[in-house]
Amino acid sequence: MTAGNSFKTALANKQPQIGLWLSMAEPYLAEVSATAGFDWLLIDGEHAPNDLRSTLSALQAIAPYRSQPVVRAVSGDVALIKQLLDIGAQNLLIPMVDTAEQARQLVLATQYPPLGIRGVGSMVARSSRWGARSDYLKVADGEICLLVQAESVLALENLEAICAVDGVDGVFIGPADLAASMGYRGQPFHPEVQAAIEGAITTIVTSGKAAGTLMSDQKVARRYLELGATFVATGVDVLVFASAARQLAADFLGARQGAPASNAPPAY
Repeated sequence: MTAGNSFKTALANKQPQIGLWLSMAEPYLAEVSATAGFDWLLIDGEHAPNDLRSTLSALQAIAPYRSQPVVRAVSGDVALIKQLLDIGAQNLLIPMVDTAEQARQLVLATQYPPLGIRGVGSMVARSSRWGARSDYLKVADGEICLLVQAESVLALENLEAICAVDGVDGVFIGPADLAASMGYRGQPFHPEVQAAIEGAITTIVTSGKAAGTLMSDQKVARRYLELGATFVATGVDVLVFASAARQLAADFLGARQGAPASNAPPAY
């Protein structure tokens, strides 16, 4: 963790950032993933068994490498956001944001008073290097990158208003939850869902904010990038491992193993 925020700067400059989802909740494998050279790595606290301490360990494991960590909180809880910021998370992804008012509250949670409501305790926190960054309180507000997830029909209805909220740096479209909200649970590749995602990306990009999503199908991911999405995760660590492990087993054990298909779409 260094002064400034290169990930936020890249998004502001519309430089595509290719990422990998970290769902194993294992810092050792987070570091392995960091050696691959991805632009960003998503430490998942919503659908993976990460807590505050394992998230901290993952941040520390990734820190020496060029990959920038993004932390997905389990919710937009103000107290949790304070803790995540204090352990050094500069890039936050908050799920299930349906309205502009929710987005405004999240902005307040990431900013120190008088701009926001973030509690002041950086002197004893990793975020300021335990006081070694003497200017931290002056620069912290500008270093935080806030990304919100729009993943419901309601969120898409409010998308322009969400994008208009000052302090929101980008909007992430959640394919699986959006598909479920649209009545196509488990079908993120349904034509209507894909049309909604493409329309949402266009709306976000037109607003001037960064658009992002998770898509392991390379052809579809490249389509999103062509539409102007700038932070796209192209795989999930547990699914990469599961696919490779199942293929290795099948190569040697064949039909005896009866392993499930490994080409299922991402779960979220």
